[in-house]
Amino acid sequence: MTTRPTLYLTVGLPGTGKTTEARRIEAERDALRLTKDEWVKALYGSANPPDATAVVEGRLIEVGLRALELGADVVVDFGLWSRDERSALRQAAADRGALVELRYLALPPDEQRRRLDRRHTEEPHTTWHMTDEELAAWAAAMDVPTPGELAGTEPVDAPPPGFATWDAWRRHRWPPSVG
Repeated sequence: MTTRPTLYLTVGLPGTGKTTEARRIEAERDALRLTKDEWVKALYGSANPPDATAVVEGRLIEVGLRALELGADVVVDFGLWSRDERSALRQAAADRGALVELRYLALPPDEQRRRLDRRHTEEPHTTWHMTDEELAAWAAAMDVPTPGELAGTEPVDAPPPGFATWDAWRRHRWPPSVG
């Protein structure tokens, strides 16, 4: 009997425990963990350029999809705040015969702030400073996964207008190069 690989998606705002959960899954499942912040920090140091971040995410997604094709479990540790991002990855995994599990992590804002401050003090090489205003704006922008998304029972939506497929949308969202 052959088992199908699983794509694990950690979903949540900064400081909610996504990377801790991703590391746990990595260890328990011998999964390939793709943590965007580690790559952006290694490549850009204290800068966090949005256009480069999207490219790094896109390159990691391509690696993760190839790993699924090869039969490995994969953990994508990006946040994935939009339903469209999650839908594109759910469809890409399904197209490769893989299962998908969403892991949504949330905390009250005061605990999130406390964790971020502690991480910035204890492990400044792993993070960037985030203002309360940024955290509030990001929380307002977050599409919280539905119960059906989390359970894997809700069908993937159709691609957004202007995109014939989720692959086309994914390549637009996560471009192959900067600029």
